[in-house]
Amino acid sequence: MFRTLYAKLALVLLGLLAMVGGLLVVVSVTSTELYQQEANQKLNRTLAELIVSEKNLLQGRRVNDAVVKNLFSMLMAVNPSIEVYLLDRDGAILSYSAEPGKVKRRAVDLGPVTAFLAGSENYPILGDDPRSPERKKIFSAARIPPSGPIEGYLYVILGGEIYDTALQKLEGSYILRLSLWVSVVSLLAAAVAGLGLFAYLTRRLRRLAAAMHEYAEGRTFGKLELPEGGQADEIGLLTGTFRRMADRIEEQVASLRNADGLRRELIAGVSHDLRTPLATLQGYIETLLMRDAVLSPSERKEYLEIAIRHCVHLSTLVAGLFDLAKLETGAMTILQEPFSIGELVQDVVQKYQPAGRERGVRLETNAHAAIPFVFADIGLIERVLENLVENAVRHTPPGGEVKVVLAAREESVDIVVTDTGTGIAAENLPYIFDRYYRAGENRDRLDHAGLGLTIVKKILELHGTTVTASSRLNKGTTFSFSLPIPQSDPNRTKANLQTG
Repeated sequence: MFRTLYAKLALVLLGLLAMVGGLLVVVSVTSTELYQQEANQKLNRTLAELIVSEKNLLQGRRVNDAVVKNLFSMLMAVNPSIEVYLLDRDGAILSYSAEPGKVKRRAVDLGPVTAFLAGSENYPILGDDPRSPERKKIFSAARIPPSGPIEGYLYVILGGEIYDTALQKLEGSYILRLSLWVSVVSLLAAAVAGLGLFAYLTRRLRRLAAAMHEYAEGRTFGKLELPEGGQADEIGLLTGTFRRMADRIEEQVASLRNADGLRRELIAGVSHDLRTPLATLQGYIETLLMRDAVLSPSERKEYLEIAIRHCVHLSTLVAGLFDLAKLETGAMTILQEPFSIGELVQDVVQKYQPAGRERGVRLETNAHAAIPFVFADIGLIERVLENLVENAVRHTPPGGEVKVVLAAREESVDIVVTDTGTGIAAENLPYIFDRYYRAGENRDRLDHAGLGLTIVKKILELHGTTVTASSRLNKGTTFSFSLPIPQSDPNRTKANLQTG
């Protein structure tokens, strides 16, 4: 029943109002009683003094019974709410107007009486109630006689038994009853207003909770009825946080779906690419086993060389897939540092010089020129250059040429790899960076995994740059990209002057 925030707030509000209401009743009754006592005592301050001035109540410290009896009867008839006591000078009760058996004290403490007679203004002044051992009441007092040696005191209790209980005071006071009714009605009005305000203030929170519940149950974020935004209170902050969280969840779900699609594509591609070399490898090995007795040494060697080439192709394919998976999942981090791109290009070109000579392809570079350092991951950029140069050498016919040209600019260095190979048709050019793509049917499927250009693109994207390609059939292909120059490179100005 009290699970919702509104119900809990309402319960707390009602509890507070009940507590405040009880406190108000207590304060109201207490303050009214004190006010009545103060007013009554001030009004009747001289009552005992007037009585003493007109009546001779003591004669030589002995009670004048006839006068006292007549006085008590008259006062009780005129004002039955008062009680009159005749005290000796030590406070002992000599005579009283109350019924026999009702008086419980034998003496009255004279301290409050002395303070009253001294003219204290701290009203109400409470003195002993002879009817109760513990109770205190307001009074009026006077010394007997008014002047001369003190023989005793007249002690008048101004509130008798009729006012002994709060209920009796309430029944006897219209103002007090009216005040209590006003307090009760005010508290009820405050409770109704408070509950209404709580309902108004928590309406957005209830809508947000309902929206979050619907979202948890699988409803799409776009169909949720969220509270109005733009408010800077806690509910507005919660709504904004939920929006951002939901947006992030939607992005992550989309990313997971995309990753799942990539995984399926990867599995399909791997299955397709591994099936052919594995089947070929298995066929040649089975042939060796079945025909080993009749094969000549040269045939056996040929079969083994073919099997080895397929093994190398499988190793290359698996390594490429592993690197591509790390690049796509973000598991590969780049360690950028300044390094000489010119020296790196020379090393890569020299590495592929033997392969170029074997195919009759000439490799050239202008990396000997003064080129500024670049800021990148040297290992990954070396992989980019190797893939591009190897790709160019593989698809350039004998007598062709592969060039790696560096050009320094104000903030970067352009790297251009050009070949005079078979080229790529215009309709195929937009897809050459897709996984497993092979432009042209003349590409050798055995020694080419179809991942090199995809890896090049992913690595350069990690560096915040892109690779572009242009090509003409039977004329050649050009790949280019740029790398930033570190701000503190000392060769920047010199390189700019020489290349300008």
